Amino acid sequence: MTLRLLITGASSGIGRALALAYARDGASLCLLGRDRTRLEAAAEACRAAGASDVETRVADVRDREAMARLVQAAHAARPIDVLFANAGVATGLSPGQVLETPEAVRAMLAINVAGVFNTVEPAIEAMCDRGRGQIVIVGSMAGVRSLPYSPSYCAAKASVHMWADCLRGRLAPYGVRVSLIVPGFVETPMSARTKSWQPGAISDEKAAQIIKRGLERRKNVIAFPRYMYFAMRFFTLLPSGLVDSVMRRFHVEVPETSEREPS
Repeated sequence: MTLRLLITGASSGIGRALALAYARDGASLCLLGRDRTRLEAAAEACRAAGASDVETRVADVRDREAMARLVQAAHAARPIDVLFANAGVATGLSPGQVLETPEAVRAMLAINVAGVFNTVEPAIEAMCDRGRGQIVIVGSMAGVRSLPYSPSYCAAKASVHMWADCLRGRLAPYGVRVSLIVPGFVETPMSARTKSWQPGAISDEKAAQIIKRGLERRKNVIAFPRYMYFAMRFFTLLPSGLVDSVMRRFHVEVPETSEREPS
């Protein structure tokens, strides 16, 4: 059976790598992104890789009504088997900076939290009525344990981690699976902007392979590298002051996102 996938943030990074990985299996793809040029380039690469068909939609995940129309129309045309809520941006603090720019924070939350909700919600009823489907939410190691140099980003990822956990239990009786992706450092344009030690960094292609294999094995949580995931979970059990003091010793610069809250 040919899989039908919808992927947000498909024009670069993990989203593009996922699209290519599934294209090699002949999947049917609906790719969403904001940059038309990069999105079309990703679509052409997927067609060349063997996708059975590729559709593109220029979309902003912050627009709830537009996303509802788009996801519902895509599902009506051909049922979505796997939906990836992948689009996201990062923001944080540089050394000496204490407060994140409020407009940047709210713009990031609109994409990373509301954008995930806007992507997933329109598919839930259709998948439940069909009695099958898979929702995949891309989180981050930053959602497992707080990092002092990226407070709002950690809060955003922790939010979608919890939401994924809740949805998984709620939708399972309806035949709909929910998987949470918890990547560490992945070599993407977004991570390239962060100046820090990046242990265990892997290519976006390798990340896509790990995610795809984990979904095929029906894993609820796909975290990599595993040693980092277990370390971050272990840190949550230690005295918070101790972990905070260690975290502060690392030199990290997380550039502020250029996204801004609409005025």
